[in-house]
Amino acid sequence: MKQNEVRDINLAPLGRQKIEWVRNNMPLLNGLEEQFKKEKPFDGVKISLSVHLEAKTAYLCEVLAAGGAEMSVTGSNVLSTQDEIAAALAVTGMKVYAYHGATAEEYNRHIEMALEHGPNIVIDDGSDLINMLHNKRTDLLKDVWGGCEETTTGVIRLKAMEKDGALKVPMVAVNDAKCKHMFDNRYGTGQSVWDSIMRNTNLIIAGKEVVVGGYGWCSKGIAMRAKALGARVIVTEVDAVSAVEAVMDGFEVMTMEKAAPRGDIFVSATGCNQVITVKYMLNMKDRAILANAGHFNVEIDMEELERKAVAKKETRPNIMGYWLENGKCVNVIAEGRLVNIAAADGHPAEIMDMSFAVQCLSAMYILENRGKLENKVIDVSNEIDNLVAERKLAAWGIQIDKLTSQQEKYLSSWNL
Repeated sequence: MKQNEVRDINLAPLGRQKIEWVRNNMPLLNGLEEQFKKEKPFDGVKISLSVHLEAKTAYLCEVLAAGGAEMSVTGSNVLSTQDEIAAALAVTGMKVYAYHGATAEEYNRHIEMALEHGPNIVIDDGSDLINMLHNKRTDLLKDVWGGCEETTTGVIRLKAMEKDGALKVPMVAVNDAKCKHMFDNRYGTGQSVWDSIMRNTNLIIAGKEVVVGGYGWCSKGIAMRAKALGARVIVTEVDAVSAVEAVMDGFEVMTMEKAAPRGDIFVSATGCNQVITVKYMLNMKDRAILANAGHFNVEIDMEELERKAVAKKETRPNIMGYWLENGKCVNVIAEGRLVNIAAADGHPAEIMDMSFAVQCLSAMYILENRGKLENKVIDVSNEIDNLVAERKLAAWGIQIDKLTSQQEKYLSSWNL
């Protein structure tokens, strides 16, 4: 089996430069790296990882490797892999199978290649590794102790598998940890989505009408940052409670059908498919901008758009213009794939520091409890969440109050 399959190994120095930059801005992973170097908790443990392959992910891989893990690495999106990062990891001796712009067949081959060494732990982003293990490579399941899932879409898939009795390994829902979704999904997505849209369009956000599909944690961040940039924000939802929350946060709420003629920029982040279809696009302004911030490229119905567009051409790097039967054009960023990572650099390093610290500690949890866990989706423990939060505050030099013994007694008493 190949040791690696990357685009150009000569790009490694540029990748190393990017990795060192994020290393200097990820104090939680710095601390875990030092701990792992001393303790070697993953000595001899095989880990397969499928996460957006950019600098922060590379540093996560190096931290796990510092703990003794034998890493086999691939990406989780055909456009989010950065070839220089893949090369930089490959020259360290890790098994790396990924390159930017892979075909669907190449992407699936890389997923399988990342599993070939027989992992004990899987770290997934969208559950593509788990899907491969449960469908094509069931022969490898016997060696898998469990895994960690990074993103909302992946957790949705895992819970569906659990409900159907199909999940054969325990999986920690890293996405659902407080120190992941409250910060990564909200502040990370909020900043990185608009970074991508602005750098790819070179247009102002202030004064525009922005339509945000959904009002989960990712969409909250997107809407919040759009408002801060001066946009007028409309939210579409299918959940009544989330819609009420959006209204009380100061946003207009309406159906996508009513929002379609008003929006200048549309961003969907629901975890569902067909949120923005050609039916809605036909009623949009000429040259409306469409972007997806959900994991898979199905929120904007790209298959339908490809079928029904009468013409298309690249209108700017990373942007494809599609002309519809009514003569209007819609501009789609990054093929309708995850806009903040497929056409930019993803979340800020300080945000991923928290998320990947949760990943490391969740992998430790799998290791320490191997053979004892049920084949279910498992919540991240409060102990892990609190440890990550405490270390984040310490990195900022912030101290907080602690309960006195009298306060603890008061809070645990019913006879006041």
